[in-house]
Amino acid sequence: MRFATRYMVENWWFELFLPRIGLTALGARGRTRRWQRMARSFFALATELGGLMIKVGQFLSSRLDVLPPEVTKELEGLQDAVRPEPFAAIRALAERELGMPLERAYAAFEAEPLAAASLGQAHRARLTPSAAEDTGFADVVVKIQRPGIERIVDIDLAALRKVALRLSRVRLVSRRVDLPALAEEFAETSMEEVDYLHEASSAERFARQVEADDRVRVPGIAWERVTRRVLTLEDVSAIKVNDLDGLRAAGIDPAEVAADFAEVMFDQLFVDGFFHGDAHPGNIFVTPVAGDPGGGAWVLTFVDFGMMGHIPDGLRRDLQGFLIAVASRDGRRLVASMRELGVLLPSADTRELERVMSALFARFGGVAFTDLQNVDPREMRAFANEFGATIRGLPFQLPEHFLLVIRAVSLISGLCSTLDPQFNIWNAVEPYADRLLREERGGIVESFAREAADTAAIAARLPRRLDGLATRLEDGEIAVETPRLDRQIRYLERAVARMTSALMFFGLLLGGVLLRSSDAVLGTVLMAASAVPLLHALLSGLLGGRSRR
Repeated sequence: MRFATRYMVENWWFELFLPRIGLTALGARGRTRRWQRMARSFFALATELGGLMIKVGQFLSSRLDVLPPEVTKELEGLQDAVRPEPFAAIRALAERELGMPLERAYAAFEAEPLAAASLGQAHRARLTPSAAEDTGFADVVVKIQRPGIERIVDIDLAALRKVALRLSRVRLVSRRVDLPALAEEFAETSMEEVDYLHEASSAERFARQVEADDRVRVPGIAWERVTRRVLTLEDVSAIKVNDLDGLRAAGIDPAEVAADFAEVMFDQLFVDGFFHGDAHPGNIFVTPVAGDPGGGAWVLTFVDFGMMGHIPDGLRRDLQGFLIAVASRDGRRLVASMRELGVLLPSADTRELERVMSALFARFGGVAFTDLQNVDPREMRAFANEFGATIRGLPFQLPEHFLLVIRAVSLISGLCSTLDPQFNIWNAVEPYADRLLREERGGIVESFAREAADTAAIAARLPRRLDGLATRLEDGEIAVETPRLDRQIRYLERAVARMTSALMFFGLLLGGVLLRSSDAVLGTVLMAASAVPLLHALLSGLLGGRSRR
């Protein structure tokens, strides 16, 4: 709480208050050093407290696309340098959960942890022969929760709720996002992460989803060795996705990995609707394919399925529309899709926003995030001078259940920029959006074809049916009686007349009130005359009601 308060005040002073009084240059001076100092302070805080603070740091360290390299470099160590728990405490918890000594549960178990994460740590082990025969694999990684982690998460979430509540009192923040609701969404996701039974189920669901995709691999689950706090997975360790030297040594082009990773994640987000919400470099391996005659073949192996996101069908269709608008550089369609997503506030001036987005696409639409720093500063200033006021007052809000989507897209952009400094998110989106657009058009054509076939069938039967109807009318077999319809028409006529009288009453009365101050006689006459349509509206309503009864 002290950390959050200090840096909220500092950033308010330098980024909001000083520019407001005309001292923008003073606020910008030393900005990089301030951010570096804040990143170092957060690193120390996260490693000391652990828990969810580590996750926040991991997320920020992957944002190479929007944060300066000096900042992300300060936080990089959080992905690997989490202090492990003493093995005695880990062993006690695992044996209590499994109900047996580790020597009975596994044929072998390494006391030295393979990796330590924010909520638990992983140890290599080997299944017993009978368990290996059942699962189809012997080498496993056993994830064991940190003792007392649930209490630490509860404390972290309590602090997060307090920070969210304080920030929600700032009008600039509350106008755009319901931070308390966002904190609750994050809390719900975090509590799912500390339930390894939920993670195992998510891993199996994800494996079924990507079963036909030869670009993706998912570890198997040894269900007999899974509890709420212990999770046993197939050992799929390989080259870490951000190990550029390791990738090149294996004959793998990091730029190709970036392109495939982006496409795989886009499939999860915009087609399947069930996606990995924590795809930072520590949770993705690049696995060379054994026995490939040409060499260089590989697959993406995902691990850690505690943070998974689900997108309902309606929201997924809206996201597809947003993606197509971005790829086609269509400012009007982009604004329309933003409204459908609930990203725009009801008060949004869509025409002005369309103008801003069109100008943004026209100038920066094909520029990679990492190349923005090479744009002529004078051009950036000119753009800011023309559209700065609109951009600062952009009528955006963050809808509910959108947190993991934004996190996933951020991780895609950050990791791909790490793998390929020339990675252009626009180029990655375009072929994908083109495919969605073709599918959308194909669906429209198919729907139109079905409608045309149905209409043709009706038209083909229509002459015969009309001929039969005419014959029955000539023979006197059909008598048309509509007493109820006649009553309804008379009632509607009276209702329209009463509505007209009521409008005349309000018009005359309002006109009389307004005119009395300048022409008392005419104003009084109009107010008196308003009684006539009022009486008509009241009496016709009473008489109409009796006639209906």
